[in-house]
Amino acid sequence: MRLKPLGTRLVIEKVEAEETTASGIVLPSSAQEAPQFAKVLAVGEEVQNDEKTKDAIKVGDNVIYAKYSGTEVKIDGNEYIIVKFTDVLAVLED
Repeated sequence: MRLKPLGTRLVIEKVEAEETTASGIVLPSSAQEAPQFAKVLAVGEEVQNDEKTKDAIKVGDNVIYAKYSGTEVKIDGNEYIIVKFTDVLAVLED
């Protein structure tokens, strides 16, 4: 099944949080904070067609999104988040 966002929304997938700290301490899943890093899987048509936003975010970009934003959905055993374009705070570049 394919998930196509409407309007100015994006479909993102959380990037897994690391399970150890920098000093090597292993954190149990209950102590880990949910990551705010995600990969963009789909972009709505309004974002793609708008001259100001079309080059800002593309499929495959790694982004940081607002902590309590979006709607979580589960499709075919995979978890996705649908967020508004304005909920994306930054694009991570290499």
